[in-house]
Amino acid sequence: MNKLEAVMAENRRWQEIVGLKTVADLNKAVRQGLATAIINVTEALQERRIASVADDVEMCGSRLVLLAGPSSSGKTTTCKRLAVQLAACGLRPRMISMDNYFVDREHTPRDANGEYDFECLQAVDIPFFNEQLAALLDGQEVELPRFDFQTGSRTTGGERMKLNSSDVLIIEGIHALNPDLTPAIPDNIKYRLYVSALTTIQLDDERRISTSDNRLLRRIIRDHKFRGYSASETLHRWASVRAGEEKWIFPFQENADRMVNSALIYELAVLRNYVMPLLEEVPADSPEYDEAMRLRGLVGFFEPISMKQIPPVSLLREFLGGSSFKY
Repeated sequence: MNKLEAVMAENRRWQEIVGLKTVADLNKAVRQGLATAIINVTEALQERRIASVADDVEMCGSRLVLLAGPSSSGKTTTCKRLAVQLAACGLRPRMISMDNYFVDREHTPRDANGEYDFECLQAVDIPFFNEQLAALLDGQEVELPRFDFQTGSRTTGGERMKLNSSDVLIIEGIHALNPDLTPAIPDNIKYRLYVSALTTIQLDDERRISTSDNRLLRRIIRDHKFRGYSASETLHRWASVRAGEEKWIFPFQENADRMVNSALIYELAVLRNYVMPLLEEVPADSPEYDEAMRLRGLVGFFEPISMKQIPPVSLLREFLGGSSFKY
């Protein structure tokens, strides 16, 4: 059994223990007024897992946490919650954004269609990135770059950073588990973390819910709320996003020292309230209509749960809004 399968099997065992194996089980519990209890226990379980990762980082003496995961897996919130737990261990988390290490636009590789391929590894200035990492881990002070997405060029004048002995550097990005990203950094100081929404609640005893559907529903809501995209636009882009994941993320997921499942057993019952109206807006003559109808059928199986009961540090807040974290 590989690491991904082991994480999913662990979740299924927990669900069977608490009697929430299928959507019917969850719906029954919600109708019995147990939604708040389910939310509280699920959130506590996820916090325990993140705290366990922080304990591992401290015990291993890792100076560098590399966190990767596919689209809408909740990487950013996991980073922020991990930083809190590392601080509780007496460590000082520091974060670097890989977005600031893009090569200048004219040097960005192009895909088969002649478009800029921002998701490929070569879109990152690997030598400069490793030069700065090595310097930081050696105790030197560096001036972090800033990437101007309007001009498509990297500029100076960013934050100056120097690490001390209690600092742990956290780097989040789709290539974080790819060994070609950090070839100049010794493996013994790296801690590799993979995050994904590994949906384990089933429609019934025979039918599973696709983990990519879970992430797609999250993305439809986030894209509409924070980026102004329609559900049709998000659905149209999804095939390209998935192709990038297959090429740049999934091949390296088993490199992780630890995997965190960001799927929450109750979340589709909450997402239903927000994604259903967006899916209903997809026109009948749209190429994305059939997919929208399929997703409407999926979320329609769930008894709705109000967002009001979701705590402000919940990973779901990254997509729904109302988080106590700043993004």
